[in-house]
Order: sequence, then C-alpha cells, then structure tokens
Amino acid sequence: MAKNSMRKHQRSSSSQNNKGSGSIRIISGLWRGRKLPVHDAEGLRPTTDRVKETLFNWIASDIPNARCLDLFAGSGGLGFEAASRQAEEVTLIELNVKAFQQLQQNMQAVKATNITLLNQNSLNFLKQPGKPYDIVFIDPPFRQGLLLEAIEQLENNGWLSDQALIYIETEKELAMPALPDNWTMHREKVAGQVRFQLFIRE
Repeated sequence: MAKNSMRKHQRSSSSQNNKGSGSIRIISGLWRGRKLPVHDAEGLRPTTDRVKETLFNWIASDIPNARCLDLFAGSGGLGFEAASRQAEEVTLIELNVKAFQQLQQNMQAVKATNITLLNQNSLNFLKQPGKPYDIVFIDPPFRQGLLLEAIEQLENNGWLSDQALIYIETEKELAMPALPDNWTMHREKVAGQVRFQLFIRE
C-alpha cells in the first residue's frame, strides 16, 4: 500500500467503534443517511461519526457554496459530507488505486455533480500553483511526517482563500509543527487517540 494513500485515520464511519468498518454514513444534507462502502485496506480507519459530527457542527454555516479540498481522502467521508451539504465544489485526492476506485463508485451511486476525484499523491498535488479553497481537510497517515509539508505547500502555493478554514486530524500524541503566523486556532478537541483542530487563515 502506498505510503501517502491510506490516511491512517480514514474518514467517517457508521459507528464510533469503526475498526473494520465497511462503510461510511452521510450525516446530513442531500444524501442524509446514505451508507457508502469503504475499501477494506490495512490502515484505513474512517473518522468516527462523533468526530465528524462535531467538526460539521463547527463549520456547517460555511459549507454551502464553498470550495473544499479533501487531502489524503481515503474513505472520502469528510469530502462526501461536505458535498452532501451543498458545497459548490469538493476535490478529493487519494493515491491508493483501490480506494480511489471505491470513491468513484460512491460518487456514481449518489449521482454527485460537485465532486472531483484525483488519483495522485496529495503532496505532489500541492506542489503546483493552486487555486484558493475555502475549506481544507488534512488527515494524513499517522506517523509518516506528512503534515508539515502539506501545511507549507497549502500556504505557499496559493491553495487557501483569505479566510480559509483548515481542519487537521492527527494522532493525539503528535507535537504540532510550526504553523503559519496567519493561522489562528479556532477549535480543538481530543476523542480517544485522535486530536482534531480547526484553524482560520487570517
């Protein structure tokens, strides 16, 4: 399995105890209640519903008509949730081929017209000059040292709008790297072994 693909902590599950989960559940919006299959791969563990629901309570009013970027997309739980809640455009980046193919099938199943899927390395994607996104989800594989480079490339290559919201999900024990001076902590919580944070780009 490619290092940069299986986000150690995959997105959104159908239950709080999501190890071995075979699906993600859309909490709200156009596809509310839909369960979408997840590619079963080692290291792919969807974000729990509890975490996802907290996050989307934080950003619910910002999603409609927003441009969203889901890096290390994995199960696609966060990206599909944003699309269901009528984000204008959601781009999901996933390297693992089988996980990407499952995302394609799920996109077809819900007949999504506001989702773009890209089968590539998230960090390579960010190296190119970007177009600004309003909301970015960053949940890289645990313990692979990918977070700092993702943050630097987002800030330096034009991927963020002026008031962008940046969601970061990591293992609880991880020491956060230095963040850009114009990123302000907005919300932070710990759930089990996971720390999740929301930043505003000033």
